[in-house]
Amino acid sequence: MKKIAIQGIRGSFHDIAAHQYFKGEELRLVCCDTFEDVFRQMRIDSACLGMVAIENTIAGSLLHNYELLRESGMSIVGEHKLHVEHSLMCLPEDTADDIREINSHPVALAQCRRFLSEKRGVKLVETDDTAGAAEQIAREQLRGHAAVCHADAAGIYGLKVLARGIEDNKHNFTRFLVLADPWQAEAVRQQEEADKSSIVFALPHEEGSLSQVLSIFSFYKINLTKIQSLPIIGHEWEYLFYVDVVYSDSLRFRQSVDALRPLTRALKILGEYKGK
Repeated sequence: MKKIAIQGIRGSFHDIAAHQYFKGEELRLVCCDTFEDVFRQMRIDSACLGMVAIENTIAGSLLHNYELLRESGMSIVGEHKLHVEHSLMCLPEDTADDIREINSHPVALAQCRRFLSEKRGVKLVETDDTAGAAEQIAREQLRGHAAVCHADAAGIYGLKVLARGIEDNKHNFTRFLVLADPWQAEAVRQQEEADKSSIVFALPHEEGSLSQVLSIFSFYKINLTKIQSLPIIGHEWEYLFYVDVVYSDSLRFRQSVDALRPLTRALKILGEYKGK
């Protein structure tokens, strides 16, 4: 059985992503209120894995999670891309005409704006978690309330789905990282050969410093799939660069990293894994 810490509760998108990634395996979820708690749980128990959202095709990158990852020292051992689909659900006794209040996380409500705008006279109330809204309706037997979350939450909490696929954009995906203690990473990493890596490094505030790095990746035929910069607090106009790369030759990847080191500061490989 694998123990895995997630942000949210059963039925949340982190829960669904974890079960899809570890399909067919028995999981013991450690449900956390915040992402900080996820990393804290992994530090307490080195056998505990983590599933952490890192970017969304609509909302963009979760910048704070990049910092939490770098500071934690955990290793990326895998990734999973989840198609985000929202459903509207309520108590079995209610109908669509009974709904007077809809509860969910503010991002989920925003992603279903077109559908929800048609619900005249219905109050929208923000909550901390999509599945948490469903759980509260079931626990407190809130008649006239509905939750926006993944359809799987309905079966978990005994609710009825009123509408499926209510999100405005059908091409909504969230990318999750699977994390492990560095000492456990090799044992957890799936047997497929790694062809993707996430790297972080700092660059001096000098002309051409970034172009030199990009030239090295190009020379070694390493393809960048993402580059994200974050300011270094206390160092004006200096940045950390988080880079995702894919490659077909692990030796050439290693050579590119060796070539980068003299040009960068604090270069760190956050993980090597199979891209999905």
